[in-house]
Amino acid sequence: MGIPQLSTGDMLRAAVAAKSEVGLKAAAVMKAGGLVSDDIVIGIIRDRIREPDCKVGFILDGFPRTLVQAQELDKMLAEEGACVTKVVELQVPDEVLEERICGRWIHKKSGRSYHVKYAPPKSMKKDGSGNPIPESMKDDETGEALMQRPDDTASALVKRLKGYHGETVPILDHYKPHGVVSEVNANQGMDGVWSEVLVSLKRGGK
Repeated sequence: MGIPQLSTGDMLRAAVAAKSEVGLKAAAVMKAGGLVSDDIVIGIIRDRIREPDCKVGFILDGFPRTLVQAQELDKMLAEEGACVTKVVELQVPDEVLEERICGRWIHKKSGRSYHVKYAPPKSMKKDGSGNPIPESMKDDETGEALMQRPDDTASALVKRLKGYHGETVPILDHYKPHGVVSEVNANQGMDGVWSEVLVSLKRGGK
């Protein structure tokens, strides 16, 4: 659709690599082992949305995750003469998420993602119990070893879901009075999810 997808993680790494003012601040925080503050992330978003490709809109991925972040984002966008015009909520039952997330493997360098059930690497071999043998999990393109994120485990997922329901869901209540929240059933095939997302983006001319 020609709308840039702005992943805050990718933008953070790009800002650090470019040694921009906010990038240098972020690098110092990360080097000290701290969490990058909302102010720094907002600064990185502000710099990025001023680039020409964002003139007709952009998609934020990974931010905001808390009500405070949403309020800070609103403030920053208002200063830029803009506002949030669409929030798409991808709805998936918690038990389905466990299967999806715990089966995910990634290629760290490229970010390519695999899944033991839905998108296994060509090299995958299973043991007698039907579980993937970790040593067999290799990237299709480079042959390099795949890894599982430390938070892609059943125990970590419980904590992540608690955080989502407690901290992220309130963002939906924050934006609902503005009539910009759309719900999409993400517990279906990709084509079905995409068609619903497309409808939600076009609905109401927002």
